[in-house]
Amino acid sequence: MAASATATATSRADKERFICIYPAYLNNKKTIAEGRKIPIDKAVENPTSTEIQDVCAAVGFNVLLEKNKMYPREWNRDVQYRGRVRIQLKQDDGNPCLPQFPTRKSVMLYAAETIPKLKSRTQKMGGSDQSLQQGEGGKKGKGKKKK
Repeated sequence: MAASATATATSRADKERFICIYPAYLNNKKTIAEGRKIPIDKAVENPTSTEIQDVCAAVGFNVLLEKNKMYPREWNRDVQYRGRVRIQLKQDDGNPCLPQFPTRKSVMLYAAETIPKLKSRTQKMGGSDQSLQQGEGGKKGKGKKKK
């Protein structure tokens, strides 16, 4: 019994060292009252929990994605707005895991700055141009087949 009690105590301490970041914290479509925690000029348009996870894991954080969690102030129940990312900010001794990110705000600002550079974001923006080119190419191909 004592072993299980210590196991729960350590897991609770682990959970306490993990900070939560909801997509609403970084969303430039939200007001501060709706949950945005960074300046609007640094915020991102509709970030997802998966994007936040990808960015933070890439820089070397210990990351946990909780898909079915909802931000309490979020009234929209769509899948797009679901999820929360837990990030281990500090080690057992209280020192930051990554020295360049001492605070939760530094992590949020980094995530907001890096998300627009993700391949999934850049492909979506360039995707409309590519689909137009593909459509034109398809027409040319059909013309060749008719001959």
